[in-house]
Amino acid sequence: MVLIYIVIDIFRDHSLNGWLKAVWIIFLVFLPWITGLVYLIARGRGMAERSARKQVEYETHTAEEYRQISFASPSEEIAKAQALRDQGVISDGEFEAIKAKALGSKF
Repeated sequence: MVLIYIVIDIFRDHSLNGWLKAVWIIFLVFLPWITGLVYLIARGRGMAERSARKQVEYETHTAEEYRQISFASPSEEIAKAQALRDQGVISDGEFEAIKAKALGSKF
């Protein structure tokens, strides 16, 4: 698992150029234990920082998606469905199903 995480970190690190990434991968293939230890010692701090940064980006992205979904009112959902029905994208039955779901979710 550690070796897989190291490979992921190598490709996540934008400060390494392609040749250095290739060298790390080659050494990981032929000398996995020694290379893994050297990588963790030499680049462990940066590895932790990149992991923490990725987690913050994920949490921020998830929170933004949740805010967009959670603040949609039933009237907004019905208006969007109405526009889709007027354009012919959805049928009258699908519109009624969306309308019932929107009204049922808040009441």
